[in-house]
Amino acid sequence: MAQATIAVTLPEDVWVQQVSTAHPEATFQVVAAVPGTDSGFALVRIIGPDISTILEDMDDHSQIVELSLVQSSDDEATVHFETTMPLLLFSSRNPGMPIELPVAVRNGEATIEATGSRERLSQFAGQLSQYGLQYRIETLQERLRDTQLLSERQRELVVAAVEEGYYDTPRRCSLTELADHLDIAKSTCSETLHRAEEVIVKQFVDDLATAETEPLLEN
Repeated sequence: MAQATIAVTLPEDVWVQQVSTAHPEATFQVVAAVPGTDSGFALVRIIGPDISTILEDMDDHSQIVELSLVQSSDDEATVHFETTMPLLLFSSRNPGMPIELPVAVRNGEATIEATGSRERLSQFAGQLSQYGLQYRIETLQERLRDTQLLSERQRELVVAAVEEGYYDTPRRCSLTELADHLDIAKSTCSETLHRAEEVIVKQFVDDLATAETEPLLEN
C-alpha cells in the first residue's frame, strides 16, 4: 500500500476556493463528508478570525444549498451543509479511493492524505485532473503494517528502547540496562535490536528510493 500527501489547488469557480482565498488566515477542516448523486454533504470546522463574516459568505454563496450552524465561538465554528460542487468527493468516488479526514483547506489549497494501492492512487490522480484540479505530491511512501515489518518480539524491544531512552542523545539507557529492564541476556537484546534496526533502516531507504525514482502520480 502507498500513502500520498497531495496538495490540491482548487478551481477559482468553486465556493471553498473563493471563500478561503477571501479569508486566507482561516483554515477549513472537512471532518466528515458524504457524496450524493449531484451534490455533497459535509461537516466543516472553520478556524480563524472573523468567523461571522465567513459564515455569511458561505450562506450567501450559490453553491451552498443549505447550511446549518452546529457550534460557534469568536475564532471557531462548525457547520453542516450541502454543496453542488464537492469536487474532492466526486474525484475520489469512482476509483474507490477514500479520502482520509480531516482535509484541511487554506487559501484555496486543500491538503489530502490518501492511502491505497498504486493503481488506485493513479486512478485518483486521473480523477483530479478530470475535474480540473491541479495538484502536487508533497510526500509519497510505501506503508506496511507493523506486523509485516517487525516480529512481535522486535516491536516490543524497539518500543522499550525508545521509552527507556536508548535512542536519546545523550543516551539515558545503555544496552546492558535495557537488557536488564527486559530481563533478557545482553547478547539477545543486542542481536534482536540489530535485526529490527536493519529492517527499519532498509525499509526507510527503500521508501526514499521509491519516492525519488518511481513517481507514482504525475500532473
